Amino acid sequence: MNAAISNQVGRGRPNDWQPCSNRSLERADPLAGTSGFGERWFLIEVDGSWGQHALLQSRLKTELARDLVNRLERAGMRPLAIRRPGRRADQRRAQSAWRWAIVDARPGHEFIRWGQVGRPDQLAEVPLDGSTGAASEAPIICVCTHARHDQCCAVRGRSALARLVAAFPDETWECSHLGGDRFAATMMVFPHAVHFGRVTPDAAVGIVDAYRSGRIDQRFFRGRASLPNVVQAAFGFASAAMHDDRLDAFSLLEYAGVDGAWTVRLSHDSPTRSAVVTVELHESLSVPMLSTCAATVPARVREYTLGAVMVT
Repeated sequence: MNAAISNQVGRGRPNDWQPCSNRSLERADPLAGTSGFGERWFLIEVDGSWGQHALLQSRLKTELARDLVNRLERAGMRPLAIRRPGRRADQRRAQSAWRWAIVDARPGHEFIRWGQVGRPDQLAEVPLDGSTGAASEAPIICVCTHARHDQCCAVRGRSALARLVAAFPDETWECSHLGGDRFAATMMVFPHAVHFGRVTPDAAVGIVDAYRSGRIDQRFFRGRASLPNVVQAAFGFASAAMHDDRLDAFSLLEYAGVDGAWTVRLSHDSPTRSAVVTVELHESLSVPMLSTCAATVPARVREYTLGAVMVT
């Protein structure tokens, strides 16, 4: 057990308590299709500490934060708090500009636009259609270090974060909860919103290097957040079966399911041929588990298993 995590044992917890990421590794919880859905994102730089609900419990005024979150959700966007790693206390107190980024992660529409405002209340006036801000070709690397949400994200996330900051200082950010605490360290790379889990410090830089060259490290791949969960899983299964880890090797044609049995049809374009790949997979519920460190009642979570991959 990670020493920084294990010191939580004894703080009102039973002696056999294990952090959720350790339990997930022991169970070998599958990663496929586990990214939370999000086609469009609004990232807000918020220095300082975050509470369990990052934007609502931060240096933003609560009423402003609540109105902003509601506005974003009505527009079909996912809000995400970000901050620069390693800021000193005096730097956090001196935040004078509020940077934001709009990300469109829909396949074929990916873009990032950065902007900033002088006062936090002006965040509510930023157009959400991508018509403002400066376009950026550089990826945004977001690592969840949201300690108040789950200690595994803080401990494992910061270990991976340190390696990424050393390699990609301008592109790497700490971020609030991405989902799937038990898969810490969790990382999302924009604009494609490719979600990775169980990211180790030794692997972190290589995952991003692969992404920058248009490839996905399947060992840590949870899914593309811009796709439904079953399609995320199908992309992963097809990529493994076809030995093709290119980011845009597959595109969705159609998908349908009945009683947990799903069929997903994908177009596969390779350097030598084009084909239709049909992935048959099954959706089920896991055994009851404590899926977060804070959980006290076991619950079932959705999982996908592969049936077959067929190429025509």
